[in-house]
Amino acid sequence: METNTVSPALAGKGASAQPDAKETSAGRVISSDFETFLKMLTTQMENQDPLNPMESTDFAVQLATFSGVEQQVRTNDLLAAMSGQLGAMNMSDLAGWVGMEARATTSAWFDKTPITLYPDPASGAERTFVVVTDGQGTMMDRVEIPVSDQPVQWAGVSALGAKLPAGQYNFHLQSLSNGKIIGDAQIPVFSEITEARVEGGQTILVLASGAEIAASEVDALRKPPEAP
Repeated sequence: METNTVSPALAGKGASAQPDAKETSAGRVISSDFETFLKMLTTQMENQDPLNPMESTDFAVQLATFSGVEQQVRTNDLLAAMSGQLGAMNMSDLAGWVGMEARATTSAWFDKTPITLYPDPASGAERTFVVVTDGQGTMMDRVEIPVSDQPVQWAGVSALGAKLPAGQYNFHLQSLSNGKIIGDAQIPVFSEITEARVEGGQTILVLASGAEIAASEVDALRKPPEAP
């Protein structure tokens, strides 16, 4: 894939065969409850009114009800065990993400090294402009680029030719048609992942810019480019 340069502003562990203590305890409880249920059912049959005995279907309903509860308990225990295993696996996998660069629609940290942008012009765009703002939302640059989805590089130089300081920057692509803006979308960038954690069942990534994003927002991963 060709990269355009615009100047000066845009240049585990396997499953165990032995059940854990929790699962064993749950199995014992189910077994104990089932024995109690059978004793109660036997007592009920022995003491029923001979002139008005219970229908066999009533016994079947009671047995089916207990069986359903038993299966639900086992299912819940199984899901809890699977959740724990998946959580451990995810954390193990995420450890390899730290230090990688993730591409997502977020801000980027500029450290005097050119930043590659991945524009996506709106359909029908006749002209496109990259708008650069700092961490406070102040516009630092606005420069026209070709109407294309080819990546471009931002060299960190303002429209006046001044070298901008290191810091957090946001990039938006304005698409114009007939002199009117028909699209204004933030441009995806690559940022280094400095931390990965799980919160409320969701994987959160912390980027070098300080921004936090969900792992589901990442559409590409790569190794950091080697320093020249």
